[in-house]
Amino acid sequence: MSQPSSLSYSSILPSVPESLKSTLVGGAMILLVAFFMAYSSSIARWAQRKQYQYEVTFSLYMLTPTEKFIFNSLLFLILSLVVIATSLYLPEHIINIANRAFYYWAGELPESQDGLKAMVDAAKGSGEALGATQSLKAAATSVVNAIREKATETVEGVGGA
Repeated sequence: MSQPSSLSYSSILPSVPESLKSTLVGGAMILLVAFFMAYSSSIARWAQRKQYQYEVTFSLYMLTPTEKFIFNSLLFLILSLVVIATSLYLPEHIINIANRAFYYWAGELPESQDGLKAMVDAAKGSGEALGATQSLKAAATSVVNAIREKATETVEGVGGA
């Protein structure tokens, strides 16, 4: 079955006659125009009221048009920067907060899916990566034990003196 190169009303609704389609589209347009004609004055009044409220709140009514433009431009720039920074950095910040909350609750950090996947891929790829990981773990454990022994000796030396 071949797919049509472009979609049209006849390909979507093949059993509906053209006269009914045009009648439905015309009726929808009439309803849309009637809706905007009925509510356009109330929407315009609401927008004018909000503009007046904005100008009175920020004392813009006493500024010249150039000063209003400068103020509104700076406000738009600052709000744009805040929105962009929020959309870029807030998800990462929320993840950090969630990880800290999990750490305080469970006492250890959750393993990252990316780190876990990388370790699994490395282990599947070659046995050397797994061996290197185990040798690094053994080396880290011996360093931690040596530091603990030194700390114990230092505490005993300070306590005995």
